[in-house]
Amino acid sequence: MKNRRLLAFYGDDFTGSTDAMEALDSFGLRTILFLEPPTDELLERFSDAQCIGVAGTARAKSNEEMEKELAPVYQKFQEMNPYFVHYKVCSTFDSAPEVGSIGYAADLARRYFENATYPLLVAAPALGRYTVFGNHFANFHGSIYRLDQHPVMSKHPVTPMDEANLATHLQKQTDQSIGTVDIVEMDKEPEKSNHDENIVLYDAAEEKHMRWFADKVWQDRGEQAQFLIGSSGIEYALGEKWDKDGVVERKAKERKPRDIEQMLVVSGSVSEVTKRQLEHAENAGFHMEQLPYELFTEESIPEDYLNRIIELLDSEKKVILYTAKGTEDAAIKATREHLTQAGIPESEIGIHIGRQLGRWTKYIMEHAALKRVVISGGDTSGFVTSQLGIYGLEVLQGIAPGAPLCRAYSDDERFDDLEIALKSGQLGGEGFFENVFLAKKTY
Repeated sequence: MKNRRLLAFYGDDFTGSTDAMEALDSFGLRTILFLEPPTDELLERFSDAQCIGVAGTARAKSNEEMEKELAPVYQKFQEMNPYFVHYKVCSTFDSAPEVGSIGYAADLARRYFENATYPLLVAAPALGRYTVFGNHFANFHGSIYRLDQHPVMSKHPVTPMDEANLATHLQKQTDQSIGTVDIVEMDKEPEKSNHDENIVLYDAAEEKHMRWFADKVWQDRGEQAQFLIGSSGIEYALGEKWDKDGVVERKAKERKPRDIEQMLVVSGSVSEVTKRQLEHAENAGFHMEQLPYELFTEESIPEDYLNRIIELLDSEKKVILYTAKGTEDAAIKATREHLTQAGIPESEIGIHIGRQLGRWTKYIMEHAALKRVVISGGDTSGFVTSQLGIYGLEVLQGIAPGAPLCRAYSDDERFDDLEIALKSGQLGGEGFFENVFLAKKTY
């Protein structure tokens, strides 16, 4: 098909979406990430983009809320009919039957994409994620842990991973049949591997396994879009193949990052990775400001408090607003108790905090001369970005794997061409915030 786009993806959280965009961009594939299903006018405006993404927040939502968000995305992707449609999930497979259900997303996809088999690839060796005989492993500070023993993911407050076998974990979320292509089967030629299960999980511990996967799904492509499920490992695998085989020409970037004097970081992540990053930033001269949990129940904008933050940006230049430092911070318990007493249901606390952070960030951005901002936390990024009138993002500069500095597109002149980095709790090196300030690539 002439001018057929290569891939369209939906990311179930915002930072995971930028991760997928960055993977494609690293192979010279122009990729635009939209914050809601793009109109035909926007698709025409970016007609030279080989790949399109839509950033979402399904990972934090119930099945009912997921359907409201996913149905229009799937409909638009069906109309676009690229070679592949990818439901992009975190490389640690964050999900549960009632929250962020990957199985439910696959069930809903059957209404739009009727391919007999959905390939599933969660591994991403470039990010320290590996799947062997169906069991998933992840790097944490240089050590490899099985997912159910991972220091962070096994203790996740919403979707704790108590099962390392991805097929077993996913089967709790769907009635679709699930098969596995393991590393032993990958010694065969891809065309000799045939499965008739509804979903097929692919192992990958090395780059050769990723190449095998890419060869398999590319040779099996058809006239109708093939639905894929998995991490940004899919983008890395296919991007490398398309680049190596010369499927498309690499796109040159239109501009580079600016020289800046001020930067704001808004962190809603409570991961231990983010804790180390916050501590490193403080040592690097960032002004640290822990948000008072009492503010989260205020209906009006706390202008006096936020105006003080704006003054700090003028004097301190590099300012971080954060909710907590790590999972043991007493502020987490205090915030939950405060919000619960105010009538916020336990299941909606994360959403409520994210929306408040979004409103406050917008106020600061409207009253300060900021040209670069960092949002830390996958769910936080979704809620904050949605407040800024931004309809699209494009990679401007890689900083750390999975967490690029992006150029924002907006119909609001104030936010158009804003430089923004969205980082999940698990990604980025210890010096991430300082590296974004310097626009310094570290890999």
